[in-house]
Amino acid sequence: MAPPPAPPDRLAASTVGEEGPRVVFVHGLFGQGRNWATVARSLAGGPRRVTVLDLPDHGRSPRSERVDYLAMAERVAVELEELGEPVVLVGHSMGGKVAMQLALRRPELVRALVVVDIAPVEYPLAGGRTDDPEEEASPFADYIDAMRAVDLDRLGSREEAHDALRDVVPSDAVRGFLLQSLLRERGDGDGGPSWRWALNLPVLREGLEVLRGFPAPPEGAVFDGPVLWVAGATSHYVLDRDRSRMQELFPSTRLVRVKGAGHWVHSEQPEVFTATLERFLASVEAGGAPS
Repeated sequence: MAPPPAPPDRLAASTVGEEGPRVVFVHGLFGQGRNWATVARSLAGGPRRVTVLDLPDHGRSPRSERVDYLAMAERVAVELEELGEPVVLVGHSMGGKVAMQLALRRPELVRALVVVDIAPVEYPLAGGRTDDPEEEASPFADYIDAMRAVDLDRLGSREEAHDALRDVVPSDAVRGFLLQSLLRERGDGDGGPSWRWALNLPVLREGLEVLRGFPAPPEGAVFDGPVLWVAGATSHYVLDRDRSRMQELFPSTRLVRVKGAGHWVHSEQPEVFTATLERFLASVEAGGAPS
């Protein structure tokens, strides 16, 4: 049986581990907390208490009327306050921007920060993150349009959904990731099973312009705690030209580039990612600098 949805004023959350320091994971666009499940279980043996969250409009968390980074950061801050102690906050992509905003605005809640393949900058919708003038535009709008075009009333199987998305989402890995949010529910009576997206697709589509940005932090805001930046070596989300802004806002930063990984570092190179994160956590817990 699927877990119940979160109360209207709280984010959906689950925790593994019963003792030790707190670690909290925040997923990226189209994701959900369970994307971190394997990493969370590994780290919980530290021992640690590891919490994974569903952001608004994703997974089992409440829906909103519009996308807003500061509103998402405030919702995550409520969850951190409930934990009762500063945490190591890990965020990927969109979740990384949420985590950065929270660390800059509520530093008392964050012991250390891990940012996965995103920078504190505005991203273009039409490429432009490399020197290649032919770089393709962001595919996210096309992904959402393709998901919304799937006829859920006539859908017979998950394989049919894969076929429906294949032309727009040719990567098997990316298509599989998106379809983690396609949920099948038992029907009543003779109605048979029904399908639904665990994503607020209309709001996310409308909010893509907001999601590419990064709200200006409060004047003079700096997070002085330890920060680990993990980037995919083949990704264009964290470039050399971003380093000055990263260092300006997060002066105690170490950047690690993971070979053989693109934007979804933790799923493309899970063992390397987990080992890198484990070393950083051990350093933070020992009171040291990023390592």
